[in-house]
Amino acid sequence: MANSTNNTKPNPLIELTINLIIPSLILMNLSDPEDLGPIRALLLALAFPLFWGARDLIGKGKVNVIATLGLVSVLLTGGIGILHLDAQWLAVKEAAIPGLIGVAVAISAHTRYPLVRVLLFTPALMNVEKIQTTLAERGTTEAFETRLKIATWMLSASFFFSSVMNYILAVWLVTSPAGTPAFNEELGRMNLLSYPVIALPATVLMMAVLYYLSRAIRDLAGLSLTDVLNH
Repeated sequence: MANSTNNTKPNPLIELTINLIIPSLILMNLSDPEDLGPIRALLLALAFPLFWGARDLIGKGKVNVIATLGLVSVLLTGGIGILHLDAQWLAVKEAAIPGLIGVAVAISAHTRYPLVRVLLFTPALMNVEKIQTTLAERGTTEAFETRLKIATWMLSASFFFSSVMNYILAVWLVTSPAGTPAFNEELGRMNLLSYPVIALPATVLMMAVLYYLSRAIRDLAGLSLTDVLNH
């Protein structure tokens, strides 16, 4: 029964609704003192992505660094609102999470294990063993490792893009003091806009990295992306 749960693929629409749409609607419509009030509305809104993220981590039975950072981000947002910290800290937090990932990815490019292996060139996505065997037969393993490092730099750039855009969006939209209805409403609008303004362009950049990687596999291993993707 547990294996069936772990192998269930997430529904993007459900994830978008729970992590983005419902929290944003709560923040924008229930933050007035006549309704839930700013603090209770904030806690209720953050409960959805918090419990969804915790459920995902527990269901997979292993630590996922990206998912863990997502939970930390939710907790930090709650802390900023509850402690009535300056709204500038929200912008710093929004930039820091993807920025730290970008730094980690960039540093990994200089190691034997670039993080592109964890995020894209991974057995969860591709038949890595087949690719590596074919590369060894062709004597192109070293050339492919060079391409992986370049892909890692490209991946790092996509996280830095998200970091900068997160900061700009937070500074532009969230200007009211934390712990107020206005702060919650601005936070809700920021969350809604983050998808088209940040998530979609970042996804395009990620797809560009995947395309570059697929070209490297085709050029150096003679395999198309459909040959190596785990369906």
